[in-house]
Amino acid sequence: MNIRSETFKRFAEKECRGSSDLYEHLSSRISEDEEILELSGYAREGQPVPNLLLGAVHYLLLRGYQHPLKEYYPSMVSSPKDYTEAFLPFKDFCREYKEEIRLLLETKLVQTNEVRRCAYLFPAFSFVYEKMKRPLALIEIGTSAGLQLMWDQYSYSYGTGEVYGNIDSTVKLTAEIKGDDAPKLQQGTPPVSQRIGLDLHINNLADEEDYLWLKALIWPEHEDRRQVFEKAAEYVKAASIDFIVGDGIELLPRIAGEIPEDSVLCVFHTHVANQIPIEGKKKLFKEIQTIAGKRDIVHIYNNMKDRELHLDYYIKGMEHKNTIGMTEGHGRWFEWKI
Repeated sequence: MNIRSETFKRFAEKECRGSSDLYEHLSSRISEDEEILELSGYAREGQPVPNLLLGAVHYLLLRGYQHPLKEYYPSMVSSPKDYTEAFLPFKDFCREYKEEIRLLLETKLVQTNEVRRCAYLFPAFSFVYEKMKRPLALIEIGTSAGLQLMWDQYSYSYGTGEVYGNIDSTVKLTAEIKGDDAPKLQQGTPPVSQRIGLDLHINNLADEEDYLWLKALIWPEHEDRRQVFEKAAEYVKAASIDFIVGDGIELLPRIAGEIPEDSVLCVFHTHVANQIPIEGKKKLFKEIQTIAGKRDIVHIYNNMKDRELHLDYYIKGMEHKNTIGMTEGHGRWFEWKI
């Protein structure tokens, strides 16, 4: 079994099971199909291949490409056909639109803006504000379209009946907190002084193609995610976000130097570091520590060295490392160990 085959098999079992029956079935069958595996080889190096291939097919369906395959997608029809019979139509679709899929694999990036991840970013930034008592200047590495930069504009509930954040928001996020501990949340929202999004490619939500691509990356069964995405997109369109195209690690020192010191510098990224090479990860940690020698800074991240969410902060050069805990990939639950 080759590497791509193993990748799809692992994706089916570890990522899709319990979340998307259609993608679990398709990924499992793709792992055994040389023709589709060969097609998936056109993906850019470093990209999560299953997400990219499945997203490319979904994108073409959403664009209106006609094929019986759409009858198996809950995002396309109200009463989808049995997902266990979807692979042959999927393979036929890939044959018919091979060149279109190849072009998408060669040019697109997996930049999923999962809004529900803000459900654990909100208590993380609330924790930071309680420690620092200064406005937060946000820098997101791998921002895509900037939906997570707007975490302070959404409302949150965690199964207790209490609502936190912007309680009047149209974006209402819920999540389960697993384990014996829970964050100590206050009413209201920490003040945000700046929002800066860094990425090699910025998805412009006002651009129809970019907007549709981000919707295509949302799995077919996840109607609630699509609705949240659409509502959150309206906040981004109305916001003042400084989007900068480029390598976030390379840009960080200059940008950090331009932010007034009356704000706390908050660098964060979620489910992005799996696409950063090992040397890039080492460099990012080094840049954070270098900046910490000059000013207070916070670093919230996962997938740098393990899958847990971490919150490191530096006050007057003193390092404080915290592990928040495990998080579900789409933000439906998280642990809180701080």
